Amino acid sequence: MIAFVSGTLRERHGDSVLIETAGGVGYAVTLPLGVLERLPATGSKLSLYTELVIREDSWSLYGFDEVTERTIFRQLLGASGFGPKLALALLSTLGPARAVRSIVQRDIATLATVPGIGRKKAEKLIVELTDRFGDIPVDLPTAVPRPGEEATQALVRLGYPTPAAEEAVRATLAAGVTDTARLIRDALQRLATRA
Repeated sequence: MIAFVSGTLRERHGDSVLIETAGGVGYAVTLPLGVLERLPATGSKLSLYTELVIREDSWSLYGFDEVTERTIFRQLLGASGFGPKLALALLSTLGPARAVRSIVQRDIATLATVPGIGRKKAEKLIVELTDRFGDIPVDLPTAVPRPGEEATQALVRLGYPTPAAEEAVRATLAAGVTDTARLIRDALQRLATRA
């Protein structure tokens, strides 16, 4: 089990980073949107809690800068029919505190806004996981939307589909932009060039 990776941030590609350890080993790690927003500049030192997901055809490493977010990711993987891509989409769209709050408070409407999670899957998720999230220490009442969340929500309100908005925001974050206003502006430019 690879539970922690520490080294130098060498590359950023979409929702993944390459971390080179002191021993010269490079780990490709996929991150949720909130973690991408908090990354230091390329060439900086970086430490991430990780979760290794093994499938028949691949080994994938997912990274988190807070152990609580990794715990939430693990719990999400425990729901039937809920793989790492959906768990990552949920954490990227809602953030850890809002994701837990939506499950504990049985907020089907909020969960159903996540790409790949419809109403039925949201209901199933609530039934399977409500009890498991009761003891996760996240600051639920004071959760503040992160710049990437705000930018994505702004683009969706402007009429862009959620997946396209998330992709544009991720690409903009990967370019090193973290200010909300600039994230929205640069992501709009990316979306306009694809139209």
